[in-house]
Amino acid sequence: MEIFKYRVLHKYIPPEFMPLISSLLNSHPVSFKIVKPRKTKLGDFKFDPRTKKYQITINGDLNPYAFLITTLHEFAHLINHKDYGFTVSPHGKEWKVCFHKLLQPIIESEQTPDIIKRSLQKSAMQIKASSCSDPELSRALATLDAEDGKVMLESLALNTIFLLNGRAFQKGLLRRTRYLCTDLDSGKEYLINKLSKVEQLHRGK
Repeated sequence: MEIFKYRVLHKYIPPEFMPLISSLLNSHPVSFKIVKPRKTKLGDFKFDPRTKKYQITINGDLNPYAFLITTLHEFAHLINHKDYGFTVSPHGKEWKVCFHKLLQPIIESEQTPDIIKRSLQKSAMQIKASSCSDPELSRALATLDAEDGKVMLESLALNTIFLLNGRAFQKGLLRRTRYLCTDLDSGKEYLINKLSKVEQLHRGK
């Protein structure tokens, strides 16, 4: 990867872990792209069987540790594919072993915030497929967010009015991991993940 791209990465990754990411980029040639936020995923790994090339994309709105962990998540996919191809499960035991190994420098570093370190240590080999599907890790990472006025949907009271992606909703009842919320403009109901970051407008009861 070109020098200027490494400079760009300094904006997204804690500086103490830049050597780790630089080493991975040098050891595993890949098209690494920072992209606009996506609702359904934080990062993505792809392999083109025609060109035999790899691509990793990471959402550009993540805080430094969320960006770092998501990047390692996708590199675990890349390494897993190099070692096993499509013969193993994408998030099977082989991937978990690889991901856990990549996470060790973060877990062992004195620079890592304690709340992140404890969450990663607790997850260990049972770490979820992604940080956004692991409630404890997601909450830990959310404490580092610098977005003013944003809170997790689960922290709001029932019937609270909130903004998500520029649209106003009223919080309803919990359905497993999602709240049934009403779009105030259309009146339609949507299931919204309880860990979504939203902006509170009016308190509920």
